Amino acid sequence: MADVIPISRRGLMLVLSSPSGAGKTTISRALLASDNGIEMSVSATTRSMRAGEVEGRDYYFKSHQGFDAMVERQEFLEWAHVFGNRYGTPRAPVEAMLARGHDVLFDIDWQGTQQLRQNQTLADLVSVFILPPSMVELERRLRARGTDSDEVIDARMARAEAEISHWAEYDYVLINRDVQTCLDDVKTILGAERLKRSRQHGLGDFVRGLVRAPVA
Repeated sequence: MADVIPISRRGLMLVLSSPSGAGKTTISRALLASDNGIEMSVSATTRSMRAGEVEGRDYYFKSHQGFDAMVERQEFLEWAHVFGNRYGTPRAPVEAMLARGHDVLFDIDWQGTQQLRQNQTLADLVSVFILPPSMVELERRLRARGTDSDEVIDARMARAEAEISHWAEYDYVLINRDVQTCLDDVKTILGAERLKRSRQHGLGDFVRGLVRAPVA
């Protein structure tokens, strides 16, 4: 019997972006709960730890000086200022997961996605932008949360228009009319991207061995 040539797969980086209220967080949580082959990227942040949060699970909590040092050493795949604090994706744990063939999920905005593209990670990157069915529905969802003031909702709606303008920069664009349908579409995208020829390491050797194998 001919030797079996192993075929391994390098992991991919799945980015989900959307305006606040379009369903990105709900879909991300459902995807993580249903697929053991993908993990959430853990960001570093300069904001204070909140009750119930755990270092290394929710965030890597850094001082401003510590964050500055990581930026200087180019240890982030991407980072940004958000509401007075800084958030960034540490490079080392993501690259380790990708090398093990494990996929990494990113909940970042269009600016973070642009930085990922510029950080020599394009071959690993799969980006999905999630749109609301309408701006009226987006505002309804934001108000249904019951957590934000009118001023905050107005600011989120204004920001949503700016974020939506970057939809064409993404590989895939989904309209979240129904959460389950949108989740199923994300799973379909992930499944297809996992099967891409370029991600199947050892496939070339397998095919060469296949065509040289003696006919029984």
